[in-house]
Order: sequence, then C-alpha cells, then structure tokens
Amino acid sequence: MATERPSIDRTAVEAFQEQVFEAALGTFTTYALYLGSRLGYYDALADAGPSTSDELAAATGTDERYAREWLEQQTVVGVLTCENPAADLDARRFSLPTAHTTVLTDPDNPDYLASLPRTVVGALSPIDGVADVYRTGEGIPYEAFGEDMHEGQAALNRPLFATELGAEWLPSLTDVDERLRAGGRVADVGCGHGWSSIAIARAYPEATVHGIDADAASVERARENAAASDAGDRLSFTHADAADVAGSYDLVTAFECVHDMSDPVAVLSTMRSLALPDGTVLVMDERVGESFAPDAGPVEEFMYGWSVFHCLPVGMVDDGVGTGTVMREETLRAYATDAGFSGVEVLPIENEFFRFYRLTL
Repeated sequence: MATERPSIDRTAVEAFQEQVFEAALGTFTTYALYLGSRLGYYDALADAGPSTSDELAAATGTDERYAREWLEQQTVVGVLTCENPAADLDARRFSLPTAHTTVLTDPDNPDYLASLPRTVVGALSPIDGVADVYRTGEGIPYEAFGEDMHEGQAALNRPLFATELGAEWLPSLTDVDERLRAGGRVADVGCGHGWSSIAIARAYPEATVHGIDADAASVERARENAAASDAGDRLSFTHADAADVAGSYDLVTAFECVHDMSDPVAVLSTMRSLALPDGTVLVMDERVGESFAPDAGPVEEFMYGWSVFHCLPVGMVDDGVGTGTVMREETLRAYATDAGFSGVEVLPIENEFFRFYRLTL
C-alpha cells in the first residue's frame, strides 16, 4: 500500500520559488554591475551623456554587440534609462541617471557602492575551494580571493574612513582626540590598503601612523595610496603578522578585521602590549545582534553572506578559531578577556553596519 504524501501548501511553495527566482535575478544584476565598472561603461556614460551602443563601445574599446546587450539588460533592470526604446538598434540612446552616477562612478563619495559588486564577485571567485573546505574543515588563505575581493573591500570602506573616521569617530573620544592633535602615535592593525591609516594621518597633522597587515599585496597597495596623500613620513606600513609586532602607541586600532583572524586572541594580546599604559585600544567590527535570530533582518543576512563565502574560510586557516563575520558582542568580550584586557566598552557611535569597542587595559 502506497504511503500517502502529506498535502503541500502551494502558496508557500510558489512564494519560495519566487524567492529563489528573485535571488537569481539579483545575482545577474550584481555581476552586470561588476562588468559595467570593470569595462568603464559607467564612467563613459557619465562623461558622455546619452550614448548609443556604438558610441559606448568606441569610448571603452569594447565590442558593440556585447555593449548593446549590456545596455539593454541594464535598462531592463532599472540601472540605465533609454530615451528612445522604439528606435532602430543602432540609434537607441542610453543614459546613466544622475542619482546613479554618484553611486557608480565617484569612489570618494559616501554614496559610492560600485565596489560592492566587485567585492561580491571576488568573494565568490574561489567557489570550488569553498565547497572543498566545507567538506574538509580547512580554511582558504585571504590572498586566494584575489584582486577583486581585496580592491573591492578596500574601496567599500574608503569613503567611510575618509569622511567619518577623523571627523566624527575619533573626535568623539575626547582624550584620544587631544593626544593625537598633540602628536600621538597610532598603530593601525589589519590596515589593508591603508585608507583608515591615511584618514587618521590626514585628520591629525601632528600624529604618526603605522599601518600593519599580514597580506603583502595589501601593504604594497597601502604604500601606493599613501604616496598620493600629504602625510609624508608620518605614515608608514609594515608587512607582518600583527601578533609579532612591537612598539609603544597612544592609539592601537583594528578596523573590521578581528573577525577574520585565525587567532584573534593572540592579535588582541599584541594590541594590548602595543598600547601605552594610558593608551587606547579601539576595535571596529560588525554590528550584529546579541544572539542568533531567524528574523534578524537584512544587515545580519548581509553579514552571513560574507561569512559563508569568505570570512569563515579565512578565519579557519591554520586551525583558526573560525569566528566568521557574525562576531557577536559576547564573542569579542571573551576574546578580549583571554587577551588580558580588564573590560570592554561599547562606544555610542552610531553606524548601521559597525559597532565600536574600547578595550580597557
């Protein structure tokens, strides 16, 4: 006798099918945004205004047929507009709306987000390796995620550091602000491409800033970026494991990197030793909920996306602790305690994505 199958809620099935379909559409849009930035299409449209596929292809050194397909796809998904959709193929003119121009073409603007698709593409690039480590429990080195991930991530935080780090976040710490204005010393651990270090050096002309990162390529890019700044010899970078660094500093920082570390306790312990007895250790990391909740919302959904594909694999390297992007406050407090700190203060700095911790020596 055949087993009777349970009844299926068709409404629920169709709703989930729609969710999967929308996710696929979003993936295609993300990659098309990446393609438009990589090929210079957005910059060309911003410079030239309404353009035909021939004009865009000529301006960017690309093929007209491919350019035309991309233009039409971008119009259908709402990124571009077409002023004469009924015209012949070679006569249609496509535009980048003014509101979209800042988001896609101005890397110094706080509204800039073209770096986000690039970072997503980079995070997904070693997908075969990610599937493998899910089976083995091993990790994937940071450098394996490639230039798109590294450049995209640096560009994602660059406007925030440039506009808020030295203008709002550090000035809110009165004692830190006073010491840096008087010529204090800063160690920026996990500095990446150097935008946080550069922002501090620009905001405090008397301070000396030393950026430290374990990724050699990132340190090289940080030096290149610093060369274009006006900080001179007040700004330097070292390629080293943060756990092996020595020195004495008024301020020791770690911006959005503790959750990626294989051994965060060792690094935090080093940060503690780098700070002067009356110095400050400042950590910025993801603003996630106090505990797991299925209805946590889009920010936590966003963080879990990074964790599944990038941050957890990176944090599992060398038998790492595997913190993952969703590092909750209690986890950071436990790491700080194990590293020898006497306490952790959550600072009243408002940001949708980041939480700020002052670790008590």
